[in-house]
Amino acid sequence: MGSVCSSKRDAHDDDNIIRRGFSSRRFKVGRSSCLESFLLGRGVDCPLGRNNCPSLMELCVHRIRKDLDKYKSFSMLPRDISQLIFNNLVYSNRLSDDNIEAFRDCALHDMWTGEYKGVKHNWMDVFSSQGSSLLSVCIFGSKVTDFGFCLLKKCPNLQALSFDCCDRISEQRIKELSGLPKLESLSIRCCQCIMDSDMQPLAGIASLKDLEIVCLYITDYGVSYLRGLNKLLVLNIEGSHVTTSCLDTISELPSLQSLNLNRCCLRDDGCEKFSELSELKVLNLGFNHITDECLVHLKGLTKLEGLDFDSCRITDDGLAHLSGLKNLEDLNLKFTLVTDDGLKMLSGLAGLKSLNLDVRQIADSGLAFLTGLTGLTHLDLFGAHITDSGTKYLTYFRNLQSLDLCGGTLTDTGVENIKDLSYLMFLNLSQNRNLTDKTLELLSGMKLLVYLNVSNSCITNDGLKYLKPLKNLHTLDLEYCNVTSFEIKKLQDNVLLNLVRYRPN
Repeated sequence: MGSVCSSKRDAHDDDNIIRRGFSSRRFKVGRSSCLESFLLGRGVDCPLGRNNCPSLMELCVHRIRKDLDKYKSFSMLPRDISQLIFNNLVYSNRLSDDNIEAFRDCALHDMWTGEYKGVKHNWMDVFSSQGSSLLSVCIFGSKVTDFGFCLLKKCPNLQALSFDCCDRISEQRIKELSGLPKLESLSIRCCQCIMDSDMQPLAGIASLKDLEIVCLYITDYGVSYLRGLNKLLVLNIEGSHVTTSCLDTISELPSLQSLNLNRCCLRDDGCEKFSELSELKVLNLGFNHITDECLVHLKGLTKLEGLDFDSCRITDDGLAHLSGLKNLEDLNLKFTLVTDDGLKMLSGLAGLKSLNLDVRQIADSGLAFLTGLTGLTHLDLFGAHITDSGTKYLTYFRNLQSLDLCGGTLTDTGVENIKDLSYLMFLNLSQNRNLTDKTLELLSGMKLLVYLNVSNSCITNDGLKYLKPLKNLHTLDLEYCNVTSFEIKKLQDNVLLNLVRYRPN
């Protein structure tokens, strides 16, 4: 089958694999911390407007989606068009038993359904019908069983496989994954059947570059089987019962660039092994018992681009050890002990793009130290005490795409300093009880908004009319406001055609 511009995976995809090791794929209701994964929700369909000349591909997909019920098969279409239609149906929550069969034998590269709740057992037969063309499969929390999983043997070129929270797939089937010789990325999250002994056959997949095993029952012993995975770029063992001793094995993985040890049992003792991970670009140490003492061993990891210290006992003194990490782009200090004074240590990290300061001790004066970080695209101030006065510092961050500002002290006056952040796509202003319909009026010019949360405010049904220009809006949260689901539904049906999720519902 022909293809207009078929995508292929090669060495250039390694950087994307590394990034996935840092960013969660889960979409958290009420938070915009997963902007990257949300934007990567494949095949977002841009509405056709009068002022924009759509591409031929857009016209084709738009037309087919409009008349979806008329088609029994897309196998005669170029693969790229079929792929876009599939992605679009997943994104818009319209993929179903009635239309999945139309994708049989389409030679698609990606059957990426993510957290889509509609995946059925019989869909695996359609997935496997893509044969040697199929490169990636992602399902989450589905009812797929061993039988459906075994059908993937028909896809010998499979490179990426994710079956998170699929508890009907047995330990025996997982051991057979070594039969997929080209598998580079494997994610098995929250599957209770994975034990230390299962790590041995997984370690036999020599082509692996990305391994994500999120399971409570994995210990240091299980990790020891991973010696020899010389191509491994990403290792995610979040939530495992490992200690700092696992670094004895991990430090011997020569290519490792991304390591997620979130929610493990790490302490400062033994952290000196981190200094041996010279190629590391991404490190997640959130929810561990580490302190500033651990950060001493990170200051030599000059290639680091992402660091996560969520809920660790990191203080202002610890941030001093990060000042030399000039390549740092993502930094999560959520629920740490950092104060306004500590933010001075970050002022020299000019490359920062994403910064999480969901910290109760952060206030207006702390933002003043960050105004030189003009490259920020994501800023989380969810629990910080930022007032209307402090929002003036936000005007320095002209490239922001995502902003959380939920400390409860904001009024319509503060929104005046937000409305001109023209690149914002995700905006969370929840918990600010004093916001009124005036806020929606101020935001009406932010036409790139995809996600908007102004829950727990004084917004009413009368303010909904200001949302009409926001044609790209996908998710709207106005819970605990004086707004009814009936009025939002009317807006969805008549104006906001891309709106998929909304509250109240």
